[in-house]
Amino acid sequence: MFNNKPKTDMQTNATLPAGNATLISAGTVLKGDISSSGDLRIDGTVIGNVKTSAKVIIGNSGVVEGDVAGGQADITGKVNGNIRASELLQLRGECMVSGNLYAGKLQVEPTATFNGQCHMGANIVEMGSTEQATTAATATWGSV
Repeated sequence: MFNNKPKTDMQTNATLPAGNATLISAGTVLKGDISSSGDLRIDGTVIGNVKTSAKVIIGNSGVVEGDVAGGQADITGKVNGNIRASELLQLRGECMVSGNLYAGKLQVEPTATFNGQCHMGANIVEMGSTEQATTAATATWGSV
């Protein structure tokens, strides 16, 4: 009645063009899991898991309390959880990571701090996901 445009013209496309990134700025605290198909930059605090098929950047003031998964990961902040990067994982500057690393390739600067196990290679990243599911199933079965 008020709009003569067909409904298909009014619908928006939910996919982001390449090159766009989601930013969680400093001073922001987000509780819950994040999933994205685009790049993510975290300068605030995320209490939950972060997953993307693109690149995850955790800046100097960024903190993640949960697992991080992406095609690439560039960490300069703090992560308390496992990190999975199917391509390249970079631990830079004064970053502090407490958790296991699963990466196709790994670059660690001398000033970075990392406590956990490191597993490298393209097959390892995929196996890490399967290993986590198996461990969870075993823990559930063992506690009965």
